[in-house]
Amino acid sequence: MYFEANNSVLYSDTTVPDVFITEYLPTMSSEGVKIYVYILFMSKHNKSATPWEISKNLNIDLEKVKDALLKLEDEGVTFKEDKKTRLVDLKEKEIRKLYRLKTTSSPTEALENALKNKKRNEITHAINEKFFQGLMSPSWYTDIDAWFDRYKFDEDVMYTLFQHCYDHKGLAKNYIEKVADSWYSKSIKSGFELDKYYMDSQKTRDIRGKIAKKLKLGRMLTEYEEDMVDKWCGIYNYDFDIIELVLKRTTGKTSPNFNYIHAVLTDWNTRGFRTKEQIMEYTTSMDSKKSSASKTYANANTNTQSHNNFDQREYSAEDLDKYYVDVSE
Repeated sequence: MYFEANNSVLYSDTTVPDVFITEYLPTMSSEGVKIYVYILFMSKHNKSATPWEISKNLNIDLEKVKDALLKLEDEGVTFKEDKKTRLVDLKEKEIRKLYRLKTTSSPTEALENALKNKKRNEITHAINEKFFQGLMSPSWYTDIDAWFDRYKFDEDVMYTLFQHCYDHKGLAKNYIEKVADSWYSKSIKSGFELDKYYMDSQKTRDIRGKIAKKLKLGRMLTEYEEDMVDKWCGIYNYDFDIIELVLKRTTGKTSPNFNYIHAVLTDWNTRGFRTKEQIMEYTTSMDSKKSSASKTYANANTNTQSHNNFDQREYSAEDLDKYYVDVSE
């Protein structure tokens, strides 16, 4: 008996690994996804295609095809061998990544830690159900366990970390780690510390808005200006009523200078001023000294000018006649 496979495209299917969907698809460009699926399709039928042919068949600009092919290689989805582009077995790659020796927890250790801590297990399950529809990739369990150990976050903080990233830029692992690093640098571990951080952040955002309104900027603050405001609020611990004392000094300026405001507030902080009353007393004293100095300078300038003022000598008609010669003789 002879058996022959039916290679008609009409009856065949191209299978996309679930690992690709969970690990690579979320951060991949639309061109990259289309080209990856097309490469899967071509590989199954043992066909080849040049970047130019891929560009024509998928209706993608040639330069975008070349960029996408390079990114697929950079992300470990394809590799070059004998001048040919080959697909990586993503399932095998993921298994090796999970079970190789590493400084972070292995999947087995992650499971043991979860069993030891019922609440951590519940939070990880909640993250899976909420953000991955119950289909979280195995590598996420290892990463979450490693983040628990690295950052010492309480379980509710870990869940809030995922919610925060999900609401802002999505669940890319490098972005989650960036936010986690930021929280860790601010000594956030418990829900109470996180709540306080959120309150302080909201307070700072409100102050930014008030500053922009008072100065009539008509625009959002730049990143550098925001950093200055963060320092005024977070390090100097100044409320808006103190910052406003400096803002009033910029009245009449066509282009309010943030460097000037920053310099004044830094000087006040260096002098240890913590209350509005201390600052008002200091500024009143300084303004008084400046006023006195200005008056002293004005008086000195007046005296200098009066030194050149003297009474003019008056001449009679007889005196003037002495300067003329009688030409009638």
